[in-house]
Amino acid sequence: MYELKVITDFAAAHQLKNFRGACENLHGHNWKIEVYVTSDTLNEAGVAIDFSTIKKQVKDVVGTLDHTFLNDLEPFRNQNPSSENIAKYVAEQLALSLQTPEIKVSRVTAWESENACATYYP
Repeated sequence: MYELKVITDFAAAHQLKNFRGACENLHGHNWKIEVYVTSDTLNEAGVAIDFSTIKKQVKDVVGTLDHTFLNDLEPFRNQNPSSENIAKYVAEQLALSLQTPEIKVSRVTAWESENACATYYP
């Protein structure tokens, strides 16, 4: 099995309701997103999928989050925009556009700082 990784970043504000801590206050992060896709096969060019294809789809999804107040966005109106939920949202959106019988989104990690992240495995 082959695993490919693409990394991108975005800046956004959020607050975690019912958190009972400092993160309940409005604050922001410079988020880093790591997207992993897997494939059991390579094409005739010897690649699983062109990195530019992954990067474009990641940019399209993450671009909807960049420089926003995440709580105002539809995916997070009924759930906190936590690192966990952001990773899940990105993975689910990418599965819609990237996933084929050969290519699977295997995990997405959302870093809210250089020391804290959450990973979602679809």
